[in-house]
Amino acid sequence: MPAHRSKSEKKEEEIQLRRDPYDVLGVSRSSTDQEIKTAYRKLALKYHPDKNANDPKSADMFNEITYSYNILSDPDKRQQYDSAGFEAVEAENQDLELDLSSLGAMNTMFAAIFSKLGVPIKTIVSATVLEEAINGSVPTLPLTLGKPVSRKVEKQCAHFYSIRITEKESQAGIVCRVQSADKSKFKLLYFDQDENGGLYLALQEDSAKKGKLTSAGMYFLGFPVYKLDQPSNNMVKRDPDAAFFKKLEGFQPCEISELKPGVHTFAVYGDNFFKSANYTIEVLCAGSFVEEKENLRVVEAQISSKRIEISKFESEYKQVIAQFTEMTNKYAEEMQTIDELLKQRNEIHASYTVTSQTKISSSRSKKKVVLKDDKKASIKDGSKKKWYNIQVKLDKRKPG
Repeated sequence: MPAHRSKSEKKEEEIQLRRDPYDVLGVSRSSTDQEIKTAYRKLALKYHPDKNANDPKSADMFNEITYSYNILSDPDKRQQYDSAGFEAVEAENQDLELDLSSLGAMNTMFAAIFSKLGVPIKTIVSATVLEEAINGSVPTLPLTLGKPVSRKVEKQCAHFYSIRITEKESQAGIVCRVQSADKSKFKLLYFDQDENGGLYLALQEDSAKKGKLTSAGMYFLGFPVYKLDQPSNNMVKRDPDAAFFKKLEGFQPCEISELKPGVHTFAVYGDNFFKSANYTIEVLCAGSFVEEKENLRVVEAQISSKRIEISKFESEYKQVIAQFTEMTNKYAEEMQTIDELLKQRNEIHASYTVTSQTKISSSRSKKKVVLKDDKKASIKDGSKKKWYNIQVKLDKRKPG
């Protein structure tokens, strides 16, 4: 009968069985972020659940690819893994990614419930949509700069749009914005041209709640523009300090900072669990937004610098917190010691008072016992002495 293994032993065994993320994705340790992303997209499409239904091996491979990419796509996790392996990377912190098109109705319902409860669930674009794009078989609608288009896209489906950019517009910069007034969930996608004439997914932005609507945007302004993945609400509630230092961790530069002159393709993907998504898409030339463009460049640079500062400040903060914790523990110990000493002092003081009263009452009791004994003794002797039996001799002579 096999021996019972503890949870920690099972976890260690699982870690030992995991393959190197670099080997899983087929990249080297010196690979760039873009090379890692490209390798992931090719493998994810190959082993996508949509294309390999009822194939457990493909499903396991897809999960392994996703897990490996989650490590190598995050600069901090990649550094932790390079320095200390899987043990330095917390698997529990990895965001769950789901392809809703491959889930049944019941599983989709559970995913929707968990999402409502605040559990971070990332969804991926359906393999059907990605494959149709690679094959070049998706219909595209023309977009005109500065003219918004409002439509409704079905869940796990996408609307593709093409727009032509001139040399002047390219130099001025391009902004693509999508909004949903009914707070629908969607993804804004940018597709680049493949060598074979198809389209492959190059950029993706998930919608986020902004006041009374949800929105997503892409900015191609000729300088580094960043995207920001915020820490989950659960982390903020569980550990506010850790959430603060991770607030800018997801502040990463977008892979593409400008659009060359020519035709470009965007898409809006319906990311709701059960219903279609209403949206409005608009592509703008940044030529008339000179001040906003410069302000964004300055702010992005400041946030990037602040991210480095916060990273350095975190180690200093942890040292101070450790010292503070040590001092507060010492404070509590000293306070307890002082309280105990004062308590002992008070008890000693109180013992004096109790002892003196006891002694007085004890002496009085002894005196009473002695008096009683004397009285008994006199009665036995037959001589009763009274205080008024005093013999007084008087001189009876009269004064002369």
